[in-house]
Amino acid sequence: METPMIFETHAHYDDEAFAQDRENLLASMQKHGIGHIVNACASVESLKDTEELMEKYPFVYGAFGIHPDDAEKMTEETLEEIRRLSRLPKSVAIGEIGLDYYWHKEEHEHEIQKKMFLAQMEIAREEKLPFMIHSREAAKDTLNLVKDCMKGGMYGGIIHCFSYGKEIAGEYLDMGLYLGIGGVVTFKNAKKLKEVVAYAPLEQLVLETDSPYLSPEPNRGKRNSSLNLPYVAEAIAQIKGCSAEEVIAVTEENAKKLLLRK
Repeated sequence: METPMIFETHAHYDDEAFAQDRENLLASMQKHGIGHIVNACASVESLKDTEELMEKYPFVYGAFGIHPDDAEKMTEETLEEIRRLSRLPKSVAIGEIGLDYYWHKEEHEHEIQKKMFLAQMEIAREEKLPFMIHSREAAKDTLNLVKDCMKGGMYGGIIHCFSYGKEIAGEYLDMGLYLGIGGVVTFKNAKKLKEVVAYAPLEQLVLETDSPYLSPEPNRGKRNSSLNLPYVAEAIAQIKGCSAEEVIAVTEENAKKLLLRK
């Protein structure tokens, strides 16, 4: 039987924060127990960069989509490019997509975000791929749109960097979706997230970093990378009363089942 390895479901190695040492860092992953990495697109520019990373590294996969921050930059051509990329052999999800009302307060901005979110969810449905959702200060709208989409039949998904409470977590879990858990779970003040992790079945959690952002303790404030995921696994294990090895094994299985269809 293969030794379980960490499955990193959400990172941004195309980010300029990795410009100086990207190759060496990625080359070191497997010897440090990181078996798979999904590089998630965010900006329009990241579509091409993610495709290149996915082609260069056998263990790197791609999630293709546009973050709500860039919704206003999207065109029909952008959507067609996402569709094209989604058909590549190592494309595993449509993401990261969703709603972000933290930086975008105006109603017209929300309407553009919703339109592009739904357009990308439709690509996920048509291409039979799971989705990766970004939701910040948009709990109700995100949940309602996901519920509507799920009625039409989807192929699963991850609520990335889950940040809401138990009640909303329960709604997503009841739909058979997964919660992405990263460095925030190690923060002393992350009471709400720790309650969600205690409540959610381990079989519906996946590990992620959102690198280069959101480094866990003891590296909070520094550039994040997948090498920090053992701290996340340990924090989940302490909450769940199990071993970090079990967390790594079960979350790897979860991610393989959803993203690699294994």
